Amino acid sequence: MTSAASSDSVTVVGSGIVGLACAHYLAEAGLRVSVIDKAGVAEACSHANCGYICPSHALPLTEPGAFAMALRSLLKPNSPFRVKPQLDPSLLKWMLQFAKRCTHRQMLSAGRPLQAILDSSMSEYRELIVRHGLDCEWRSDGLLYVLQTERGMETFAETDRLLTEEFGIAATHISGEDLPRFDSGLRSGLAGAYHYPDDTSVRPDKLNLSWANSLRQRHVEFVENCELKSVRTEGSRIVSLETSAGEMQSTHYVFAMGAWSKHWGKQLQCSIPVQPGKGYSVTLERPEHSPSNAILFPEHKVGVSPFADGLRLGSMMEFSGFDSSIPPHRIQQLRESARPYLVASVDGPAQSTWYGWRPMTWDSLPIIGRLPNHSNGMLATGHNMLGLSLAPATGRLVAELVTGQSPHLEPDAYSPTRF
Repeated sequence: MTSAASSDSVTVVGSGIVGLACAHYLAEAGLRVSVIDKAGVAEACSHANCGYICPSHALPLTEPGAFAMALRSLLKPNSPFRVKPQLDPSLLKWMLQFAKRCTHRQMLSAGRPLQAILDSSMSEYRELIVRHGLDCEWRSDGLLYVLQTERGMETFAETDRLLTEEFGIAATHISGEDLPRFDSGLRSGLAGAYHYPDDTSVRPDKLNLSWANSLRQRHVEFVENCELKSVRTEGSRIVSLETSAGEMQSTHYVFAMGAWSKHWGKQLQCSIPVQPGKGYSVTLERPEHSPSNAILFPEHKVGVSPFADGLRLGSMMEFSGFDSSIPPHRIQQLRESARPYLVASVDGPAQSTWYGWRPMTWDSLPIIGRLPNHSNGMLATGHNMLGLSLAPATGRLVAELVTGQSPHLEPDAYSPTRF
């Protein structure tokens, strides 16, 4: 990538995994980079997710039947995909736009650019991990989708067929009787599984820490506990940021604020239709007979991630606003949902419980690109459930657009101007 002028500087607002990726590629391009965050580095949605980097997730959330599931969830507090009844006009508009896109044609249309950025990110990760020696429990042994029932196998077989025929993403089918030999942590009597060998996984908090330390060594400045208060503009340019640590000025500004982005549309003079989609996880002390693979249970919508010293169960998609509670019944629900599949006990002590607000867009695509009314401002948000998977390609695309390079991805599909 061609270097920017040495006098060029950039402030990245938000130090989640997307903000870290933006800082990385902007620094590689030769800009002086500062990253500010209202809390600590990657302490929010990027901290304790399941850690999947998954090109197999090329199908967007806007699949046929998804909106009907959302409507049914209004009366089901324990639904893993739930919309909490609330008087929020922005959520109602979001849901109506989401509903319009829950068709087979729209699903495939969104899947193409989603696959492109997923594949780009995987390629970037494979180079980043090695070149910068990022210590993150990188595992390249795929992602296993395990089904409990024959009906579940039949349903997922259709998803697998669609992924193969439309996107060229192939899986290996594993019969129920062969599953315990594939992973001794899985119970006998399950219906079967599909293994996607090109997916990988990491321990996200370790990746964040290692990547941030690497960036500090390359003179990227991090200003933690620094809250953005307002954005000051003159004409078509942003001239400074007012923060809790004082005024900050740069040549360029990148806003990578995740779900909080929805609060900044008015100041940035840009539509940012992001809703917080709340997820939960519980990390257990690593039990005896822990599974060895990263696993998803589609019928219960729960993910399992084995780490060197722990086992993480994660799931849920709650549209409940910026609710910061961790209801005990949700954590217990994670345990109960994983129980039918695992040999290991899921009742052990919790090392940690966690929630995160995923930045959900109504078309399942991220928002990456120049602000329509401010030539030196960029958005990098709306990564839905795939922030970890999409971060490197996002950072690279942001740096290309900031420095005027030819983008490695067709940017229009992700542009803020599409809303």
